Amino acid sequence: MNYEDIKSPIELKRLDISELRGVADYLRSRIISAVQVSGGHLSSNLGTVELTVALHYVFDCPHDKIIFDVGHQSYAHKILTGRGDKFDKLRKNDGISGFPKPDESEYDAFCAGHASTSLSVALGFAEAAKAKGEDMRAVAVIGDGALTGGMAYEAMNCIGSSRLPVMIVLNDNDMSISRNVGAMSNYLTRLRVSKKYARIKNEIKRAVETIPLFGDGALHLLDKGKKFFKRFVLSNKIFESMGISYYGPFDGHNIKELVEVFSRAKHYDKPVLVHVVTDKGHGLSSAAGDPEHSHGIAAIDAGNEKSFSKIFGDFLSDAAKQDDSIMAVTAAMAIGTGLEGFSKTFPDKFRDVGIAEEHAVTYCAALAAAGMKPYFGVYSTFLQRGFDQLVHDVGIGGYPVKLCIDRAGAIGSDGVTHQGLFDLSYLSLIPNMTVMCPTDGNELKSMLEFSLDFDKPLAIRYPKTYDVEREHENVVFGKWEYILSEKSDVYVLCVGGRALNVAERAATIEKQRNERKHVRFNIINARFVKPLDTELLQSINKSGNIIITVEDNSVRGGFGESVLSYLNGIGKKASVGIMAFPDEFIDNRDVADSFVQAGITSEKLIELVKKLD
Repeated sequence: MNYEDIKSPIELKRLDISELRGVADYLRSRIISAVQVSGGHLSSNLGTVELTVALHYVFDCPHDKIIFDVGHQSYAHKILTGRGDKFDKLRKNDGISGFPKPDESEYDAFCAGHASTSLSVALGFAEAAKAKGEDMRAVAVIGDGALTGGMAYEAMNCIGSSRLPVMIVLNDNDMSISRNVGAMSNYLTRLRVSKKYARIKNEIKRAVETIPLFGDGALHLLDKGKKFFKRFVLSNKIFESMGISYYGPFDGHNIKELVEVFSRAKHYDKPVLVHVVTDKGHGLSSAAGDPEHSHGIAAIDAGNEKSFSKIFGDFLSDAAKQDDSIMAVTAAMAIGTGLEGFSKTFPDKFRDVGIAEEHAVTYCAALAAAGMKPYFGVYSTFLQRGFDQLVHDVGIGGYPVKLCIDRAGAIGSDGVTHQGLFDLSYLSLIPNMTVMCPTDGNELKSMLEFSLDFDKPLAIRYPKTYDVEREHENVVFGKWEYILSEKSDVYVLCVGGRALNVAERAATIEKQRNERKHVRFNIINARFVKPLDTELLQSINKSGNIIITVEDNSVRGGFGESVLSYLNGIGKKASVGIMAFPDEFIDNRDVADSFVQAGITSEKLIELVKKLD
């Protein structure tokens, strides 16, 4: 059979169950070939191929709702739901998103990109179906890594008390992005390694393979298996105590077994959790052998830019050799934030709290209150989840927590859910918070050195990479530096290396014009977003001067609006222009094109200068 002809789950359901293995093999090969070119989440998607095939074979989507937690395991789902022809342009502007997007397909029930949300979403759909009198099943596919997030337990508490037919499919692969941590991980491990589980699972496998699909013998054995686990394995009965019936663990790569289990659980009229065990990276030896480093891979044309993450990790490792009070904290992102080496060199000074940014922020506040020096390595988009804790637990107390914020600004291929375009805005709102932005690795080192003895909350914010290395003045609290000083009435205030590149290219373009009257620029590295360098601002706030701010942040509440607000407060005399991302969600999957679409380019900067002149 030509599996490329499957354009929807309806066509999948026409196949005999014996043909589903071929479908899974086809999907796995498509995922591998596409991701190796376009980049993307590899190991997580390879681990859920059979699971996805079984779900679509049993449930009736899009009427039934399959909600993928995080969404970086949804590639097989996308191919099966009519997007196979665009899959080779995965995570491209003219292709498909790497995450579920309802405006892309009716089969994507809900937009996803952050962990631990699927259970709340599934309950919401189930409640709505009840209110409308609809017979609909909501299925949440959540990984054991996402169960380290507190939001999942808030939802489970409500699901259990609701008594609604919500199905939770626990995809247990012993991983989130980094290796899982915590009590729940240990609990699930005990379930996986039980010899009693292995014996009963083999009995189930043999039964399902040798008797009719919905035969009484298979159902009897499955029921026997449930009682077996309840009696001998689930001594703590975590899920049952919440009012959620538990079934499993089952082999997440045995399609026949999964179809049998889902077919039975589909007809339950109460909450049920089906525990399936999968191998992250299944079917590709390199990914299965190293699922952490194969979680997300770069496109083949990603380039050789320098890594801010590595600078951060290397500096902290060196500093920790001299200072026993330093601790590094991450939320399941040791590799992505550059802390993998630190974790191996200083295991007693490193803490991975799992996918629990809220906890991480408050935990760091307590460490700081007790005299330690906590550094929280976190992506910009994920730090959003800890905003209340930043205000309540860090800001009010003024505790010297150091936030090292990676993947800030336009993020590119991961799209709308991962953009780091709001951190300057929400961090600047918090009293006691200092916000810094390095332009390159040398400056990040200087800022980290400055941070060691800084006794207030501090955020250092940077994108994934940089390309130009510069020499810089020493970091002085609240002071900016001149990068280019000319006899000119034009002042360009740049936040970060990307903005600085725009201004420097504009200056070069104008210098190369063989015109008598070209634009001259004073280019300033606004390394402190908060506090502003008010002394410098006062000195250039003169009639006839032009001040333009450039940043890779949303215009609302960003650096430019802070500068304008300050100047209005003291009596604005200069003409002011702001270059920033618009007040909207950005789904551009190419960083360079994001800047073009937002009008943050050298050419637009020159035009703005001439317009304000």
